[in-house]
Amino acid sequence: MIKNVAFVPIKMNNERLPGKNTKEFDNGKPLISYILNSLLKAEHIDEIYVYCSTEKVKGFLPEGVKFLKRSANLDLDSTKINEVMTAFANDVPASNYILTHATAPFISVNSINSAVKAVSEEGFDSALTVEAKQDFLWLDNKPHNYDVCTIPRTQDLSPFFIETTGLYVYTQDLVKQNRRIGDKPFLVSVSKIEAIDINEPIDFEIANAIAASLDI
Repeated sequence: MIKNVAFVPIKMNNERLPGKNTKEFDNGKPLISYILNSLLKAEHIDEIYVYCSTEKVKGFLPEGVKFLKRSANLDLDSTKINEVMTAFANDVPASNYILTHATAPFISVNSINSAVKAVSEEGFDSALTVEAKQDFLWLDNKPHNYDVCTIPRTQDLSPFFIETTGLYVYTQDLVKQNRRIGDKPFLVSVSKIEAIDINEPIDFEIANAIAASLDI
């Protein structure tokens, strides 16, 4: 029987934007509430965890979301996401894992459903959110995807895709390989709003303005 487990790793000692994961928008909603509510509405997710080293975060968790305490050693600036993934998988066995972040508040329920379905039912070994771009690219001081003598319209350029880092779905086997993207990934193309990732104070202000304008 397939078991799909979602988890949101939370660090409370962020340096660039202290307390960002639980920081409130002007509407009074804490940042973490957005992704948790989307996960609760998503299909085919058996369990949802917040993975954090301090129990203070419990006060922000809606009903249906579990708290799992992680080692404070995973809160270091040098900690890699692979270490967090492996530690969580060791604590919570599952067929597939859904990794999301509070800093990607606008990932939609539809995107989550598409990613989970791709891995659980459609034969993909992983799924991730990406943002499609059609822009003029330069690499090693040279144009990479167009000829400067024949400038195309940007809409005629072949799109490239950027990982948003907001959502990953991967199998237990991939965790054992220290990976979150396999050899057969499913790309979930998302909008600019869904692609937002909050790291700096300005990112938070932009997300706050979007939440206000969309009344969400």
